[in-house]
Amino acid sequence: MRRSRLSVYVASLLLAVGTAFTGAAAAQAADTAATGGYVALGDSYSSGLGAGSYDSGSGDCKRSTKAYPYLWAAANSPSSFDFTACSGARTSDVTAGQLGPLNSATALVSITIGGNDAGFADIMTTCVLQSDSACVSRINTAKAFVDSTLPGRLDSVYTAIRTKAPSAHVVVLGYPRFYKLGASGCLGLSETKRRALNEAADYIDAATEKRALDHGFTFGDVRPTFTGHEICSGSSWMHSVNWLNVPESYHPTAAGQSGGYLPVLSSVA
Repeated sequence: MRRSRLSVYVASLLLAVGTAFTGAAAAQAADTAATGGYVALGDSYSSGLGAGSYDSGSGDCKRSTKAYPYLWAAANSPSSFDFTACSGARTSDVTAGQLGPLNSATALVSITIGGNDAGFADIMTTCVLQSDSACVSRINTAKAFVDSTLPGRLDSVYTAIRTKAPSAHVVVLGYPRFYKLGASGCLGLSETKRRALNEAADYIDAATEKRALDHGFTFGDVRPTFTGHEICSGSSWMHSVNWLNVPESYHPTAAGQSGGYLPVLSSVA
């Protein structure tokens, strides 16, 4: 009986020590991300187009103080924060003009990219203004591009990031689904178009996740956090078509940045 009790005690002690070390390692990782430099790259979903409160100095890049990179930096006080994400950016724009702040001291990098390469603006214009069949056809063309061309472009960006920031933890965030399907009384696009657009978001997310993981990066899936907050949900964190400010259409609101993107970055940074 004594030996049994001793065994239980030792096992419990080892478990407690192991838990303590695990917790300490997690805390150390969080401290590293917070105290090192943070660089936020990407397109309009990272710059914060749609969230308002734009930095006047960012011009057409529309970098918002309500965007998830700015919010994360404000909450975690990294040793340096460089926000180079820009509305409308493609992969080539990232490699040509956004990587300057990256260096060996960079601890955290976040990025959303690929949607504009696949023709995001043209897809949305086609689906808003043309028929169901035209919308689906345009999305199928984009899917073919995602299969044939986008992976190579993502590889170029990810390789460039790793080369310039060899020690950084890189978080590649995806895109949310746009619509809640089956919602009654929601005006706008047909159910066929809504479903096709959601499938397109899933398609590019799957391709992006694969390339990110193959480079040893972390993929941040925002679809779960946006669930229940899609257009037609009654509590949308996404702009629908905004004829008074067309560029903001189909982009996250300030609530989408703080409630949809920020928690995902915070959970893995």
